[in-house]
Parts: sequence; structure tokens; C-alpha cells
Amino acid sequence: MFATYLERWRLLPDGDPIITPGSRLLPVRLEDGAPAMLKLALDEDEQGGNRLMAWWAGEGAAQVYAQEDEALLMERAQGSRSLMRMALAGEHDAVSYIVCATLARLHAPRAQPWPALLPLDHWFKDLREAAQQQGGLLLNSLAMAEQLLAAPRDLVVLHGDVHHDNVLDFGERGWRVIDPKRVYGERTFDFANLICNPDLPSATDPLRFARQVQVIAAAAQLDPRRLVQWVLAFSGLSAAWFLQDDHQAGARHQLKVAALAVQALAC
Repeated sequence: MFATYLERWRLLPDGDPIITPGSRLLPVRLEDGAPAMLKLALDEDEQGGNRLMAWWAGEGAAQVYAQEDEALLMERAQGSRSLMRMALAGEHDAVSYIVCATLARLHAPRAQPWPALLPLDHWFKDLREAAQQQGGLLLNSLAMAEQLLAAPRDLVVLHGDVHHDNVLDFGERGWRVIDPKRVYGERTFDFANLICNPDLPSATDPLRFARQVQVIAAAAQLDPRRLVQWVLAFSGLSAAWFLQDDHQAGARHQLKVAALAVQALAC
């Protein structure tokens, strides 16, 4: 399935294909030997993400060399550092500072009109359905989400899935994001998943939670209480998505984060 674009863009395969639910990726080399990544999107959401990567034009995101239909050709991360490894080693402050600096570039105003995007409210229909069926903390998350969505602040083009493995080390070019979603909404939303990340065991540690709320709010110039409110809203949404996939452990993890947010807001 890569053959058309390998020929069109004169690329040489440079590794094994990578399979994800929404895309197929292949490490390649450009004509001049530079490493790159060829991504073929399998659905409209992933194709929208490809167009968004091109729109960012390398500011806070990986540089795009070409984008056409379902295909995206972008620079390949070659740095040796990993935010997930840093977080697993307890370097949460350093991770948060890196992500906040990267998102500052990503969220900066652009002269070009926004690409076609979905409003953030569109995503939360999944939480509405889950809260009606499951109740409990999901109702708390839904109530907070409805409050935030009714009066959004600082509307920007969002990445939509900012976690430790979507901000990569590009060596001398610094840290940059990959794999965005086609969504816009309040800027604070993009910082919530950094706290909630279900792949990070320490996300449910109350001390880590409280510390990172303060670090991220200060670094990104956010209202810490509103950040916690978005964490409550997003952790419920994330739990709803896990329930859709019948991933009970993931849902329980996210509901533990939601409980930390409820507790923090009560204080």
C-alpha cells in the first residue's frame, strides 16, 4: 500500500511498517538520505490529523515534507530522549516544562485560516452516553464538562491527544508533536491528558497529581483550578472511551484520576 507514494516522492524504505488502529507508517529515506516517516491514514479522523500537521508547518510539530490525500511525509524523530522514560524515572517536572514549551509554539496564532476541524463538544457526546448508562463519577465529569464547554476560554487549534509518547525528541530541532486529532477548543484542554495519561502508573499518585497541576499551571499560564476542572472532564471522557472498548482496567485508572480531581476541587 506504500508503493504509490514511495515512487511518487522518490523514497527508500528504511525499516519495517508500523501498524496502528488508524494508520500505517513506514520509516523511509528521502532522495538526499534524510530520515523521514511515511504515514497513510485509514480514516477521516487520521486524514484530518495529517492536514493539521501540514497546517502547523513545523512550528511545534514535526516538519511535513509532503501531504496528499491519505498520505503524509514528515521528518522522523532521531533524538534519544523519551518523555515516557523520563516520567517513569520520576522526572515529572522536566516533562511538564518540555510539553508546556512545545504547546506554546503549537497554540500560537497563525496567519493562515484554520483547517476543517471538529468542535471539542463533539467528542463529549461519548461521555454523555456513558454517564447516562454508568452513573457514578462519570456524572461528575459530565457536569463539569458541560459547564466548561458552555463558556470556553482561549479557543485554539488543539492537538487533542497530548501524552508522553506524542511529543518526541527531534534532536537539534527540539521537541515536537506528532499524531494530532482534528479538534478545536479551549487551550487548557490540551494539558489535561498530560496529567491523566493512562499509560503512566503514577498518574493516580495524589502527590504527583497536586504537584503537576501547579507546575503546568505556572509554566503554561493557566488557572490551576480550571486545569483541574478540565482534568475531571477529560478523565471521565477517557474512561468512557475505555468502556466503549471493554477495557475495564483503563476505565478504572481514569476514574481514579477523576476522583483526585473531585477531591482537589472540594479543597
